[in-house]
Amino acid sequence: MTVQAEEMCRAVKVAIDMNRGDEPLIMEGDTDTLTLDEIIYAKLADAVRAVEMEAPLTMLESGHDFGDDNVFIGEDGKGFIILPNDFMRLISFRMSDWQRTIYEAISESDPQYALQSSRFKGICGNPEKPVVAVVRRSEGKVLEFYSCKSDTATVAQATYLPIPKIDRDGGIDVAEDCYRAAVYRAASLALASVGDQLSTSMLEISKSLLQ
Repeated sequence: MTVQAEEMCRAVKVAIDMNRGDEPLIMEGDTDTLTLDEIIYAKLADAVRAVEMEAPLTMLESGHDFGDDNVFIGEDGKGFIILPNDFMRLISFRMSDWQRTIYEAISESDPQYALQSSRFKGICGNPEKPVVAVVRRSEGKVLEFYSCKSDTATVAQATYLPIPKIDRDGGIDVAEDCYRAAVYRAASLALASVGDQLSTSMLEISKSLLQ
């Protein structure tokens, strides 16, 4: 869902005031209010990004399509697709001849990644048990997939979460189920930047809302 950044900032301020238990940090007419408002506003995208990277898949929304315009498949059925510049997290991926959809990608540091170089399809990913990896290559950030029955396979499903940002209309896209966690994470980040120890409590609340 898309929410207005100003509305989310107000929610962050309410969360801070409700959890202090004493004199609110932000008071009407406070000379520091504008500065703190700016800090909170600047932390919103970072907060949404952190929360949506940590959240279980069931809390996320359907994501954006990234299509099949930049797909390359070798004769061995292994291939890759160039990812959008704003790619943050994979939601789903499936090739046309796979028997299942993949929802989690591995990285180069995963021990399983080295196995994908094997020429034996019983060791590397295959249509019955596919594997995908998000890695950096000379082409940029790509999604490698292992593997297809042939080089004629096509992309059947491909969705992702983009890197959060505040758009020109002042809106920011955040999964509905992650919204409260993102509010508390923004509160934590803002408070940490001004040296307030309440930031730790805000972080703990944010993490608990993702369970």
